[in-house]
Amino acid sequence: MVMTTHHFLLHSAALLLVFLTRAPDCNALALIRPSVDTKVWMLGNRNTSMKYERDRFLEEAQKKSIDFTLVHSSEFHTVVSGPGADRGSIIYKNEAVSLPDVVLARTGSGTGTVSINVLRQFERLNVPTLPNSASIEASMDKMYANQILAQAGLPIPKTMLARLPETSAELVQKVVGFPCVLKVVTGSLGKGVHLCHNAKEFENLSEMLCSVTNSKKSNPLLMLIQEFVSFSEGRDLRVMVIGGRVVGAMQRTSTDGDFKANVSRGGEAAAFPVDYEMEKLALDVAKTLDLDIAGIDLLFHPDGYKVCEANSAPGFKGFEDALQVNVPEMMLDYASFRAKADGRSLANQKSFIPHNIIGKFDDLVSEEI
Repeated sequence: MVMTTHHFLLHSAALLLVFLTRAPDCNALALIRPSVDTKVWMLGNRNTSMKYERDRFLEEAQKKSIDFTLVHSSEFHTVVSGPGADRGSIIYKNEAVSLPDVVLARTGSGTGTVSINVLRQFERLNVPTLPNSASIEASMDKMYANQILAQAGLPIPKTMLARLPETSAELVQKVVGFPCVLKVVTGSLGKGVHLCHNAKEFENLSEMLCSVTNSKKSNPLLMLIQEFVSFSEGRDLRVMVIGGRVVGAMQRTSTDGDFKANVSRGGEAAAFPVDYEMEKLALDVAKTLDLDIAGIDLLFHPDGYKVCEANSAPGFKGFEDALQVNVPEMMLDYASFRAKADGRSLANQKSFIPHNIIGKFDDLVSEEI
């Protein structure tokens, strides 16, 4: 087979990742060191960006001499043009600026239309976005994410999209059963998640929510109703995936008797050994949702694990404390690798590596080696 420049670049990147992931006694991501001229923009959300995480990224970027800037979608204007002109441009703080090598998207469940628009613009200008806009949208909408995971045959709790007040307790009993978990379609940190033990609790909660939101049949409140996995009550797992690798897992345990175990709500975190089933499931979820950086939440189940949800911008303070690992360092190392593998470093060669190349390395190797 004749190897074009495009194939050679893909082939080289594939060989590099295979070598790193198969190296038995090294941290693969630690081998990828950013160059001093790597320009990283981190797109944050003013309402959800946590000070600890911002400070940790800044600290690690400074150590690596990375040109690191925290930006917000409200600071951008995006511009597109017709035939015969540039495909588009980015205006930052009312000025035309040089593009970054890579964008770390840390907007998570708080990602709005403007943030998605900005990320899409970067992608069309061949700037890698980690994760990409489509995967953020998919993981942000919990029903859509569950639809994708179910279609892929991955284990999830039975989930129904409810329209309050139209969805009755009788229907919930028939389809999902009680107790059940009632949660918002988009959210994080354990907020907007409630356990309904029986039909009466569901009816009371539905009535209260509809009253507060002024919802009615003609303008219903959309909520998720999910099977309650009692085997995992008060505990769950957070598995961190960076660049197609599981870097560790922690168990979160409730300390106040609540069925939720989020560390942000007072839960305790402890390192948890990663077994084959957990690793495979977490990687399958990340690959299915096309998330190269993700926090995968798993529920304990008598048959193994079930997927609770996937987070595109996982918090990591509790994770770092529990596992004594350096999460922003690994994310920045991976971002540097992606900037070199499929970012603007290839733009002048008119080459393009798809944003989900990491999930396809095995296919590339089998085809070209």
